[in-house]
Amino acid sequence: MPEMAGVLTLTDRLEAKLPGILAEHQQIVAALGELVAAARAENKPRYVDFAEKLILHARTEEQVLYPAALIVGRYVRLLFDLGL
Repeated sequence: MPEMAGVLTLTDRLEAKLPGILAEHQQIVAALGELVAAARAENKPRYVDFAEKLILHARTEEQVLYPAALIVGRYVRLLFDLGL
């Protein structure tokens, strides 16, 4: 299982940087919200759709992908700690 050691490096880095990533996401989502409002005011449904999909992408990362990656890292660390 030595090939999994790289997973720990990546998930440790993600965990350390996650607060900054989430703060950036807040700024991005706020800007995208402004884009949605402006696009709606200008009757630009393609831009609304684009911005809403980016917002969904950010939320999916925050609520699914990042937590899943951290769980994987914790599981791999447990396996290493147990010598498996």
